[in-house]
Amino acid sequence: MNEHLENLKEIRTLMERSSKFLSLSGLSGISAGIIALVGAFMVYTEKVKITGNSDPKGILDAANVEGDFKLYVFKIALFTLLGALIGGIYFTIRKAKKNKEKVWNNLSKKLLINLTIPLIAGAIYSLALVQQNNMWMAASSTLIFYGLALIFASNYTVRDVFSLGICEISLGLLSIFFTGYTFLFWVIGFGLLHILYGGLMYFKYDK
Repeated sequence: MNEHLENLKEIRTLMERSSKFLSLSGLSGISAGIIALVGAFMVYTEKVKITGNSDPKGILDAANVEGDFKLYVFKIALFTLLGALIGGIYFTIRKAKKNKEKVWNNLSKKLLINLTIPLIAGAIYSLALVQQNNMWMAASSTLIFYGLALIFASNYTVRDVFSLGICEISLGLLSIFFTGYTFLFWVIGFGLLHILYGGLMYFKYDK
């Protein structure tokens, strides 16, 4: 009986490896979350320095995001994205080498395509909102489009990514209604959720 169960587990593992890209590392999520928290902290401290107000509410409101501060927020967002991408690529390659798997194959291509299309659409839409000085809505949009990207990508990797996508979309939609707290929703979505998800993924798949 145990032998049959072991055989079934092996068959299931082989089927997953042939249909899912399993080299995504939980450490990628943890690093992305830490980078997001550092970026958010830099934006917050800059806002306090300019306004003298330590209340995190309304940081991305139109009245608070003008001129140099608007450019500063954009730069931090860009560096946060680049840092998360570099960390994600590094830890994915490291895990693939450890498991003696190829990083670039048909599955990773499909994963990348499904992840990239919603992200590009979201980036263009968010940039248009930033140009119109609607930073709080842009921040909400990044959460929503990122969640959609994760849901599309989950078809080609572990299903846990789907759950993360739902959480990101939910936070993005909530932040639209609670406008003064958009910055806090962004911190939770890209910072804390990534660290929590990355930790769970690490202990579930990387250990």
